[in-house]
Amino acid sequence: MAEIEQTERVGRVIKSALGYCKTLRNEFVMPEHLLLALVEDSNFNSALAAYCSPLTFANKIEKFLDDIEVVPQDIEYHPELSIQTGQVIDNAIKHVENSGAESIDITHLVKGLLELKDSWASYFLKDSIGDNEQDFMKELIDYCEYDDMIFDENIDDEAKSPKSSWKQLVTCMNDNYQMHNPLIGRDNELKRTIQVLCRCDKNNPLHVGEPGVGKTALVWGLTRLIEENKVPKRLQGSKIYQLDMGTLLAGTQYRGDFEKRIKQIMDGVQGESDNNIVYIDEIHTLVGAGAIGDGAMDASNMLKPYLESGKIRFIGSTTYEEYNRHFSRSKGLIRRFQQIDITEPSIDEAKNIIMQLKPRYEDFHGVKYTDEAISFAVEASAKHINDRFLPDKAIDLIDEAGAAMELAENAKTIGKKEIADVLSKTCKVEALSEAEDDDYKQLERLADRMLSQIYGQDEAIRQVVESVQMSRAGLLDDNKPLASLLFVGPTGVGKTEVARVLSKELGIPLTRFDMSEYTEKHTVAKLIGSPAGYVGYEDGGLLTDAIRKSPNCVLLLDEIEKAHQDIYNILLQVMDYARLTDNKGRQSDFRNVVLIMTSNAGAQYASHASVGFNSTVSRGEAMMKQVKKTFKPEFLNRLSGTVVFHDMNKQMATLILQKKLRELESKLEAKQVKMNLIPEAFEYLLKEGFTPEYGAREMDRVIAQRLKPLLMREILFGSLKNGGEITIGIKDGNLSIG
Repeated sequence: MAEIEQTERVGRVIKSALGYCKTLRNEFVMPEHLLLALVEDSNFNSALAAYCSPLTFANKIEKFLDDIEVVPQDIEYHPELSIQTGQVIDNAIKHVENSGAESIDITHLVKGLLELKDSWASYFLKDSIGDNEQDFMKELIDYCEYDDMIFDENIDDEAKSPKSSWKQLVTCMNDNYQMHNPLIGRDNELKRTIQVLCRCDKNNPLHVGEPGVGKTALVWGLTRLIEENKVPKRLQGSKIYQLDMGTLLAGTQYRGDFEKRIKQIMDGVQGESDNNIVYIDEIHTLVGAGAIGDGAMDASNMLKPYLESGKIRFIGSTTYEEYNRHFSRSKGLIRRFQQIDITEPSIDEAKNIIMQLKPRYEDFHGVKYTDEAISFAVEASAKHINDRFLPDKAIDLIDEAGAAMELAENAKTIGKKEIADVLSKTCKVEALSEAEDDDYKQLERLADRMLSQIYGQDEAIRQVVESVQMSRAGLLDDNKPLASLLFVGPTGVGKTEVARVLSKELGIPLTRFDMSEYTEKHTVAKLIGSPAGYVGYEDGGLLTDAIRKSPNCVLLLDEIEKAHQDIYNILLQVMDYARLTDNKGRQSDFRNVVLIMTSNAGAQYASHASVGFNSTVSRGEAMMKQVKKTFKPEFLNRLSGTVVFHDMNKQMATLILQKKLRELESKLEAKQVKMNLIPEAFEYLLKEGFTPEYGAREMDRVIAQRLKPLLMREILFGSLKNGGEITIGIKDGNLSIG
């Protein structure tokens, strides 16, 4: 028992029970000793007095204990807990854990004692209270709660009276309004709220808006106006009490406790003054709270009489999603509230709000924010953070930047760069280039760096690089992806490689989907999530989740023509509005995505382009003709560019072979091996690997099948075990070690 946290009352009861056991010279501390000690507790005694005489009850237990065998006086002993007393304590601990209480109290001990089987203590108590066990426990809990309040030093004398105990379950906002940010703007919404509160009937405003737009701040602003006496006469002297559902539900063990608390609060608020207001944040939680089945009384039904009377005015706040899901089901509740929409402030309004909040955050963090940093925080959060709302998301940015400065030495001024650093870390969005001029030099050389790795596809690289550069310059449509490109060309010419190199050079992840996995109609649903009721609904969408995780990436949809036709319908809204909604209604933002789709459509027709004596149709035109047949016009019309990749020629093949050999040489260096390739061996690899039909992949196969086996045998079993130099030549028409 000593290891369990317990109230002072329980400590006194246990000590007293042990004292009775020693006085009576009983060998074990039994539940009957515990029950006798409980009668000494004023709370238990008061609850028991409603059913029987506590003195008669105690005499009955003492008479029972007199018949118990005693330990002789000449023997020294230390009483131990009996098995049944151990069961009482175990039961009490279970009740503590189930109720969420912080420590074991006598209410838990009594409940544990009543649950004992074949126990005289349990029989005595049940016999005394009859069939009123539940009422007895409720009265005992009330006495204990009142007892705690009487001895709580933090509670003023007025609140210690039983009539004022409801104040422990609410928060008076009038006492704390100075601790919160002042309300800035929202004049129309505040005026409408005051107007509704001044009505004769249905004078209950309901604030509905997205999370973070300032619904709670509006009520704090109203509280400030009431305290500063800047409200109509009808509202002067009003007190606003905030109701918290968590506080109401905490510790309610028995049916009726929750309802009793609500009635206690409403009667207390109404009894104090006819001018009081009750504020219920997240008011949708009232619908169904406390109900134990369909049609049962819940908290919202209990409030209806008070809403109807007009003596207490209520202010509620909730989000659109929760309003539609929960609140709208209760038509009787909707009828009694006046809905006021709290919209997201514009960028200019958000800037004004944060500029006035700036001194508070400067004092807290000991830093200075430049005006440029505040503007950038609002604009960047509006552009890049899409699952939250202004001004909350912009305030988070400046607060996080201030916290970051506390870790840095001698850095006391926060500018655009510091805000951009926070944005890139917290939101995985690279906004540094918008704040830092040095990054433009990297962008300027982007095309050159890509051309040094991709050969012969200059047009494709130009279009990709221009799209990225234009987005950084702010010349692209803000509501579209950075680029939506369709790469068309034969296999092995570098379509996928361009996407890989781009992601590497930009330092952003490559998110690749092989569209051959989505050939069936039902598989396309996996990208945005299965419908409700189907297997996999809880998993969400593969594509939407990937973009939510990495909103700044290169999205590669490989071999798009192999996917089911439904994929094009999904991609239409991505290319048009840079938005995709999953099966749970959550939006993924594609505005910072470079969308690249590759296709082999029409490649097989390219070889027929020049057939005929006077044919003027180029290979690219022949392929584009087939592309227009494969893809729908509305799909092609939304692309920012369609790039035709050239077939591999000998010059491209030479450059690619040199690149592949450099990659192989870098691997050999790790093994301390140097490879020399004579010109004839290089020409052999080029001749075998240069096939317009299969592109660069044939080059990989030739190196893997002809060159690497020679090196492998020497490294594992031959002269290159400990490194060295090797020359590759030609012998009998094949590669050999020279």
